[in-house]
Amino acid sequence: QAVKRFLKLECKCHGVSGSCTLRTCWLAMSDFRKTGDYLRKKYNGAIQVTMNQDGTGFTVANKNFRKPTKTDLVYFENSPDYCVMDKSAGSLGTAGRVCNKMSRGTDGCEVMCCGRGYDTTRVTRITKCECKFHWCCAVRCKECEDTVDVHTCKAPKRAEWLDQT
Repeated sequence: QAVKRFLKLECKCHGVSGSCTLRTCWLAMSDFRKTGDYLRKKYNGAIQVTMNQDGTGFTVANKNFRKPTKTDLVYFENSPDYCVMDKSAGSLGTAGRVCNKMSRGTDGCEVMCCGRGYDTTRVTRITKCECKFHWCCAVRCKECEDTVDVHTCKAPKRAEWLDQT
């Protein structure tokens, strides 16, 4: 429905020297970002519902929320917490994942590490560099040493007393 909402009519003219004696039109998808932003807004305002007793419709799970309209996004259960490992949900969590310290997006350490922070390790990497093509049919490279900081998400703090009960 979201894709359908943003379909746009595109046309192309056919004819001699660009004259528009015949026109072909079709519905084309809009910019993906526009559809994605719309869905994200719907996701952020989604309403939790439960099935009616007779199975004919939905009822709002929390009576403090308004009744959903036909264009609202609804859900039955909360999504799993992908920040922590949950094998039943297929989530490995984000502990130990490499993150980008400079990014403010989903690959950034603040978002990916779920506010738990990150560890920084200085790593020396050896890569091929200054590659040159030699006639015929050989490429020769030097090996360059590069020292970089690698940031990895910290594991969630575990309550030790939970393991003892």
